[in-house]
Amino acid sequence: MAAASSIHFRILEDIARDLSGDINFPTCLDAAMLVRNALKDPFASTEQVVQAIGTEPLIASKLLRLANSVAYNPSGAPVSNLNSAIKRLGFDIVRTTSLAVAMDQMLKSKNLAAYDHIARQTWEHSLQVAAIARVLARHLGRVHPEKAMLTGLVHNIGIFYLLFRAAEYPEYRNNEPAMLELLAGWHEGVGESLLHILGLPASITDAVRDQSHLSRVESPCTISDILYFAIVLSGAPLPWQNGAVDAQEEARREADRAHYADLLKTAEEDINELRSALAA
Repeated sequence: MAAASSIHFRILEDIARDLSGDINFPTCLDAAMLVRNALKDPFASTEQVVQAIGTEPLIASKLLRLANSVAYNPSGAPVSNLNSAIKRLGFDIVRTTSLAVAMDQMLKSKNLAAYDHIARQTWEHSLQVAAIARVLARHLGRVHPEKAMLTGLVHNIGIFYLLFRAAEYPEYRNNEPAMLELLAGWHEGVGESLLHILGLPASITDAVRDQSHLSRVESPCTISDILYFAIVLSGAPLPWQNGAVDAQEEARREADRAHYADLLKTAEEDINELRSALAA
């Protein structure tokens, strides 16, 4: 345990320095930073945002795909240009899409090759949680659906960043127990810091930080609540999560799943399409 603690101390010290000074920020997050800068101005126009992201074809194509999906285009009227797509979707979806691209690019990095199975399971889980969070928020009417979806998408961004950075340390390359311990213990705090740098609202960064420490509520009314329910409804735990919960907690989770089972079944097509659009 002392050796593992020493490994963690070194990487966490390096990461803290990086995140405070942009020393080793992954280039795959450049597009998300570009969008952040474009949206800093509260009076930014659609044309300014289009100009900022027009050089990133992955973001542009994903926005067009979302804008023409059933979830955002129930009338079936297609849009074919980025300006119209952004007007239909809104700036929150621009943020979500830029982060989806950044996380997808991080997933494809050679740095994550040794732990590709963990990264891919985490990405699939994030897409599922994002889609469920949007459905829940629309149903309940207390949280903006797009912010709920964004929160679900990025709630595990700390996992990707830690996997990306840990690949530079020989101690983690063939030591999955140490890697899982690092992810479980630190991804929430690292994720909070990353999202703060990327300019996300405090309500989202707080939800990401507290995702494993939420008190159960009867009816979700905040972004943190929505994230809790979306994670519970998304299915089995991931490899780095501690799957051991007491019988009482598991019974409560089962009750929550049962409570929203009909909603998820009704919205299954929307969930699948949103997942597909975000992942494409």
